[in-house]
Parts: sequence; C-alpha cells; structure tokens
Amino acid sequence: MPENTVTTPLAPMDPQDVADAFAYIRALQAGDIDTACAVADDTGPELHRLLLDVAARVFIPITAADDHDGEPCAHSFLAAALGRLLLELLCHGACLANAPGIADTITRFTDSILTDEHGDVADVLRQLEAAGMKQAMEAHPAHRTTA
Repeated sequence: MPENTVTTPLAPMDPQDVADAFAYIRALQAGDIDTACAVADDTGPELHRLLLDVAARVFIPITAADDHDGEPCAHSFLAAALGRLLLELLCHGACLANAPGIADTITRFTDSILTDEHGDVADVLRQLEAAGMKQAMEAHPAHRTTA
C-alpha cells in the first residue's frame, strides 16, 4: 500500500504558522472580515499552505477510521479516502482552493463532524488550535516563551 497521510504522521507545524492559520479561520468564522484580511495581508501567499496544513490535521485523523479487530476493513479505507479526497478538493478544486474556501471548509467540517449538537464551533476551533500549538511547541522548543 502506498504511503499517505494516514500511514505517515504529519510533521508538526511551526507555532507561528498555527497561530496565523487559526487566527484567519476563527476571524472568518466570526464574520470579522477586517481581522481576516489583516491576517491574510500579514501572512501573505503562505496562508494558503498554512490552511492546507491545518485542514490535513483536522480531516485526516477524523477520517482515519480504526481497524476492525486489528485488520483494515473496507470502511477504514473508504473513510481515509474521503479525507484525502476532501484535501484534494481544497488543493485543486476551483471554487474551494482559495484561503476563504479552505477556512470555510474547515469550519463547516468542524461544525458538522466535530461539534456536538449544541456545541460551539468557535470553542472546538480553539481546542484544535491548542492541540496544534501544543504539538508545534513540543517539536519547536526554541519558540517557547517564558511567562
């Protein structure tokens, strides 16, 4: 089986990249276009890659279904393929492959899949950011600040 993001762990993002990507996503989710534009201006063309990195970290672990009795089953392959297909659409789909489209897809996925019926999408996005930041800080200890 060829290696993919399900079988190969994703390298941790840089802490500043995590902060920039989630600042943009959360600003758009909150309807704060001015802040989203400011983040996009500050981040520049790199924002597109950062959002795709976040999307991979949100979609792949959720769609990588557990094996059945230690053996991969049709459903685990189907779920993993769905996650990869969603990422492919974000990379190359004409209507989704821009920063607002990627951020909106992450927010909608979070709302539909990761948020409880009466949960708060913004809260789940903050939790995802905190998890990404924790992983980034562990991988890049030079970025740690003292409080």
